[in-house]
Amino acid sequence: MEWIGTSAHQRWLENEADRVFNFARAAVNPNGGFGWLDNYGVRDDSVPQYLWINGRMAHVYSLAALMGRPGASDLVDHAIAAIKGHFHDDENGGWYTSAKPEGAVDDTKSGYPTFFVVLGAAGAVAAGRPGGLELLTEALEVTDKYFWAEEEGMARESWDRRFEVSEPYRGGNVNMHAVEAYLAAFGVLGKRELLDKAMSIATRLIHEHARGNSYRVYEHFTTDWTPLPDYNKENPIHRFRAFGSTPGHWMEWARLLLHLRAELQELGETPPTWLLVDAEGLFQAALRDAWEPDGKEGFVYTVDWEGQPIVRERIRWVITEAIGGAYALFAATGNDDYENWYQKFWDYSRRRMMDFQSGSWWQELDVDSEPSNVVWDGKPDIYHIMHAVLVPRLPLRPSLAAALALGKLDAPVSYDGSSTSA
Repeated sequence: MEWIGTSAHQRWLENEADRVFNFARAAVNPNGGFGWLDNYGVRDDSVPQYLWINGRMAHVYSLAALMGRPGASDLVDHAIAAIKGHFHDDENGGWYTSAKPEGAVDDTKSGYPTFFVVLGAAGAVAAGRPGGLELLTEALEVTDKYFWAEEEGMARESWDRRFEVSEPYRGGNVNMHAVEAYLAAFGVLGKRELLDKAMSIATRLIHEHARGNSYRVYEHFTTDWTPLPDYNKENPIHRFRAFGSTPGHWMEWARLLLHLRAELQELGETPPTWLLVDAEGLFQAALRDAWEPDGKEGFVYTVDWEGQPIVRERIRWVITEAIGGAYALFAATGNDDYENWYQKFWDYSRRRMMDFQSGSWWQELDVDSEPSNVVWDGKPDIYHIMHAVLVPRLPLRPSLAAALALGKLDAPVSYDGSSTSA
């Protein structure tokens, strides 16, 4: 029995997308920007607005607009206005990490949210929104000038407000999302250097580092890209810089490698074989280390360097990325094992993660599948959920927004049958 590519399953995914799109509308602050939603879908204006959320909202509502959802274009424009408005540092350039309509809260400049500005702006371009290309052009200029380290072939982490002092740290998370952002920008601009940057990052982080570490992806590095395996050992539940390795990122990386592979194939090139080999390795490693290692349902959040669980909470974005990763591997290989895992992940999500009373999905569950808030509290955005409900309805290239703009929604799934794990 297959679900992927069937019209009945695609209708179900569409209904779930609409449920989530409608939930997140409550994050709109009429004074500007998107705020933080609590577990009941109520906006909490005591929490500052985050640039990463506003960039993601520009992205997801660009997808909604491209799917013909009335009112979605207005929400894209609302996000762009905030990014160009109270998030923007008119004096020094770039965007504040967090702000409120009246001004900056955290005035540092961080690569992680800045690459989400690139992602959201690329979506706005695909959706034909006014100001989208202007914002994308500026965002790429900022990332090129401050966050792309040409001599390293990688992205830097963060700066102070004036872009004078750079943090002596390199992060895997910001680089992973840089790959996603570069793929999205490539999808609407077609500039080869964007694809080359994405390949440079993937080669170092996955093929050079993770492959030789049983596919347990290093997240923290010195400025010369030496791994820091004990980083944040005293603070293992950090939201963005957790100690150990984060198997949800392994699943996310598996999908991104296959997007890269598909783009190279479309250009008439022969992609490196490791893109598929490592994608399958990452997926299998996440199952090996993190899927129900304690006999409880779901993926644990983090593991140590021997693959033992550290933070056992089940986090929403991990299972959504597993769904996207399973689909991508099925689309790339035709291996029915990935279809089976895809179904298993959706069954778990429907049973445990989806909240049909308060809306959207729970952000975090404890080991007994009860809502918890050890790492995350609230339901602040819907970006990762789109990787579960929309990625399986699109080909592996181009990027989501660009593919929607080309009318590729629900195109037949095709694969080359070159699985490395028969």
